[in-house]
Amino acid sequence: MSMNKRDGKAWKMPIEKHTTAAWANIKDTKPVSKVPVPTEKSVRDAKDWVDSNEK
Repeated sequence: MSMNKRDGKAWKMPIEKHTTAAWANIKDTKPVSKVPVPTEKSVRDAKDWVDSNEK
């Protein structure tokens, strides 16, 4: 059973970094759903990143 236990520090480390995500630079939010709308530059940067990292 000791194999299933995790160190408390392992849960504190984030899996992903979201600093370059398209929603990081929020231009506006939708009034009812509160969905963030990213800037056009953020969308272009995200698309370029996805296109360059295709398998």
